[in-house]
Amino acid sequence: MNKASFSACNRAGIVSDEPRTDKPVDAAWIVLEAANDVGDDATVEVCRRVIDASLNGTIASPQDLHIVSEYFR
Repeated sequence: MNKASFSACNRAGIVSDEPRTDKPVDAAWIVLEAANDVGDDATVEVCRRVIDASLNGTIASPQDLHIVSEYFR
């Protein structure tokens, strides 16, 4: 990843260097890589479901999307 992939975000007084994206599938790929690196098998499965749903043209479950969006917090 390059430096342009990251941004500092100040939400409710919290500064974060986590990757920011508006597309759930893009976030799922980022989280998938991180979860693989630390051996977090449960999160890997969640990411795979989100990615598969995107590839199949369906909507991922809200629970899976929540896990992906909150992973770096």
